[in-house]
Amino acid sequence: MTENTSFLPSYTATHDQNHAYIRQILPLMRRHDVPIDPINFAVWYHYVAGISVELNEEIDILTRKRKLFDTDLNLRLYKSYVCNASVESFEHINSNLLRLIAEISLSVDATNEKVTEAGDNFSNKLSELDTDENPKNLKDILLEVMLETKQLADISQDLKNKLDDSRKEMEALRNEMKNVRVAVNMDALTGLLSRSGFETILNELIEEAPIRNACLVLLDIDHFKRVNDTFGHLIGDKVIKYLASMLKKHAPEHYYLARFGGEEMAIVMPNTSLKAAFSFMDKIRIIMENSQLKYKNDTALLGKVTFSAGIATLQETDTAYSLIERADNALYKAKDSGRNKVVTEKHIVSTRVQH
Repeated sequence: MTENTSFLPSYTATHDQNHAYIRQILPLMRRHDVPIDPINFAVWYHYVAGISVELNEEIDILTRKRKLFDTDLNLRLYKSYVCNASVESFEHINSNLLRLIAEISLSVDATNEKVTEAGDNFSNKLSELDTDENPKNLKDILLEVMLETKQLADISQDLKNKLDDSRKEMEALRNEMKNVRVAVNMDALTGLLSRSGFETILNELIEEAPIRNACLVLLDIDHFKRVNDTFGHLIGDKVIKYLASMLKKHAPEHYYLARFGGEEMAIVMPNTSLKAAFSFMDKIRIIMENSQLKYKNDTALLGKVTFSAGIATLQETDTAYSLIERADNALYKAKDSGRNKVVTEKHIVSTRVQH
């Protein structure tokens, strides 16, 4: 049914099987008042498909006791049974890293022994050259030296190949570790990174490469309180999820999308210039501005919903706090100048210069 070759599940159900599952999942979720979002759907997909006996047993107990499937419970079920981002995943990665380190250490030790042995042989041959004047013997000695040199070169190349392979494997494990952390730190409503997950990624980016091109975006849904007050919090949640889905649909794979808090979101953009970041965010702004959001079973228009965004570029001296502060200042400027705008920190600087 499912193959866990990594910390994320993969599925083998057929097209017809999935259709049959869906016909059962949605009524079940409605019956138990479970919000229909990607994370909760995944939990109930696993339940209906019978992928995890433990999950089915726990849900059966919860439903018999008429427990409320609130955000915390739904996310716990997801983390425990769907996304296998658990202690076992970290232990697997850690054991592989320790194995790699041990293998590298053994390779280096073996190479050192061979190099030491070759060095001793060279010394012996040099002594023989000093004491033996027979041309034939000299030729034999030189041939032996050349053979030793070639063997030493082969040993060095073999070590280089092993180190290259180990480096690639360590990079893969490092990426897997990062992906595990992303999965653990997931926001239940949107499927984006949570605030804590965002902070982890941002700090890593700053520590790893403080000089390369990278940007941070903070964006905030305009007049969101009005949406909540007029249409209710459930509709407000739908607006948040819609914006999150637009970001996920259009963002490059190397961007990190996060729910920063409430109706505010953040995007960490590695290897991205300020110009490229602005272009991307303005494209999303236009898409959002032109979207016709509906409510009441898609029969009534919600009206135009927009967002404002501020962008800052990572500087060599930045901390997470200073970078967030500059992006937040740019966001404030976007709000203050009429909303439905994307403002970069350079726009703020140029405005100050003109004044």
